[in-house]
Amino acid sequence: MNTRISPLHLALLFVTGLVFLWSAWQPYDRTTWWLEVAPGILGAALLIVTYSSFRFTTLVYTLIALHIMLLCVGGHYTYARVPLFNWIEPYFGWHRNHFDRLGHFMQGFVPALIARELFIRLRVVTTAGWRLAIVILICMGISAVYELLEWVTALISGEAATAFLGTQGDIWDTQTDMFMALVGAICALILMSRWQNRQMRQLPSRW
Repeated sequence: MNTRISPLHLALLFVTGLVFLWSAWQPYDRTTWWLEVAPGILGAALLIVTYSSFRFTTLVYTLIALHIMLLCVGGHYTYARVPLFNWIEPYFGWHRNHFDRLGHFMQGFVPALIARELFIRLRVVTTAGWRLAIVILICMGISAVYELLEWVTALISGEAATAFLGTQGDIWDTQTDMFMALVGAICALILMSRWQNRQMRQLPSRW
């Protein structure tokens, strides 16, 4: 077991922590903030606890940090009110804030690389074709579970659910969110696999 912390990983944790603190300072709606950032908090805690026994590649840690920061931004403003995406709406002819689409894209992109790395390094699935299919199915399953959680939240949390769901009047919001997660997973596997492979080969054997 190795307890030495990579300076780069520590920097990622520090920057993520700063964004988290900013996000927690006077968010638009406190209940929505908790709902949005809770997955990031749980994920970060799990990574910290397992850091000395199983260490992911820096690529995966960087993407996880970016994903958590994205959750923090969405939690602070709510997904329908993120300023940058409001500003660029007229340039693309959008009729809604599409920050949530980016969030669901990352919901497929990041878990795809996490699952792929676990499968390869733990030798869970050794056949490339099966690994590709199962990783994509896992990402779609995560997306489906998240949509179900949004539905349950809408049933029990009243007004806070409107901001949490972020449908913005789009009747196809759930289907589009899941499609974006699928696109994210496929893009990750196509664009990042070789980079991830190089980093995995550089990891010490004890991990």
